[in-house]
Amino acid sequence: MDKLRKANIYIDENRIPREKLPVFHVTPPCGWMNDPNGFSAYQGKVHLFYQFHPYSEIWGPMHWGHYETKDFIKWIELPVALAPDQTYDEAGCFSGSGIETENGHLLVYTGVMEKEADKEKVTYQNQCLALGDGKKYTKLEQNPVITGEMLPEHFSREHFRDPKIWKENDGYYMVVGNKTDQGVPQVVLFHSEDAIKWNYVSVLASDRDGMLGTMWECPDFFYLDEEYILITSPQDLCATEEFHNGNNSVYYMGKYDKKQHVFHYERVYSLDDGFDFYAPQTMLAPDGRRIMIGWMQSWDSNIRPADQKWSCMMTIPRELHIEQGRILQNPVREIENYHRNAVCYQNKEISGNCQMEDIHGRVLDMTVEIVLGDFHQFTISFAQNERYHTDFTIQKDSKMIEMNRTYSGMVRDAAAIRKSKIKTSTDKLQLRLILDKYSAEIFLNDGQQVFSSTFYTPLEADGIRFICDGKAVVNIEKYEIVVD
Repeated sequence: MDKLRKANIYIDENRIPREKLPVFHVTPPCGWMNDPNGFSAYQGKVHLFYQFHPYSEIWGPMHWGHYETKDFIKWIELPVALAPDQTYDEAGCFSGSGIETENGHLLVYTGVMEKEADKEKVTYQNQCLALGDGKKYTKLEQNPVITGEMLPEHFSREHFRDPKIWKENDGYYMVVGNKTDQGVPQVVLFHSEDAIKWNYVSVLASDRDGMLGTMWECPDFFYLDEEYILITSPQDLCATEEFHNGNNSVYYMGKYDKKQHVFHYERVYSLDDGFDFYAPQTMLAPDGRRIMIGWMQSWDSNIRPADQKWSCMMTIPRELHIEQGRILQNPVREIENYHRNAVCYQNKEISGNCQMEDIHGRVLDMTVEIVLGDFHQFTISFAQNERYHTDFTIQKDSKMIEMNRTYSGMVRDAAAIRKSKIKTSTDKLQLRLILDKYSAEIFLNDGQQVFSSTFYTPLEADGIRFICDGKAVVNIEKYEIVVD
């Protein structure tokens, strides 16, 4: 039995019941999920592929799972698109991207193979293509279309992955994550007239000062609101005021020299300050919006319960804009079509512990605006009952934010507290909280800062409590999210 058919049969026999999964976040039907891949439009629908190991709740030989949607909220599962069934990808079909072409829906991915050399196993990562009709995909005979042999000398063949493709007037371009033999992370650029025959162009960008990790995974390069943006996910960062330890996802802003094909970045910022966000990918929606989705998980602190038969989820897709030199992220507007059972409070005074009878739930969209406040700390405690809670706290005087999932029910010694400076100069404080059973995404001040986190608290803990050590006057707007 071929590997693609085997995977799809296994999924049909082991699919997790829909009611056990998050409502509007993409999850695997069973098994393990990581990076979003192939996030693209094709024939009027949006397609999202993902790194997928259907046979286990832990990482394994990578397949490409597949969903489609018309509105970024209601997702339809499709058959597995790619399996590691060729010599050039037998160790895995790693991350990549997708684009609509005149010949069909083109997927670009990293094929991983292993060879014996001097009695040691050597890994090679090369870039490959598959063409399909939105349902079924066929790998091209020309694969791999980009090999490590096309790189300059002293560029790693082992760490050469995650191609992102786009089209311009003079053909197709592709960025790929890479590093030098000396360990300098970089993004390399390729060009093609037909998306099949590729040529190396340049090092688009590299780590100039040795402060941005050891490998830049999942690069993405695009133009947004008259600015060029490079996104990467650096491995092995050391913490600074802007970044946390371990794997991060960051964006670079600067000037693009189109003649030399070099991006001179001037500023680097974190994309998400929560526990769980990595490997984001963007797409240009048919209506012109730049939409980003990420893997809502951390490699270093997977807190999934041992008996749970699925692992990991994606973030809610986010609309991107630039304002005052920073990216703003907000949930796609289509979420509002699924709002039900509105609850609103105007000028509600919060002092001490405050719980409102009609403010609760684990699948919701709630905005809290602090209109006036004489306090040091203001906390929203959610997924809460007498035993469990996860807290999001604003420390007004120090202008710090703390997210704390210590008491969420996690049983592993994983990261439980994450702190960050408030990265806005305004006195405005507005929080938008998106909950979907086992995750929270908190958007501060219209998306100037985002905190994404998973937690696997029992669903009966659905309380929401407001805690203020002084007095605050707030406006609250809360909706349940109902996806039929």
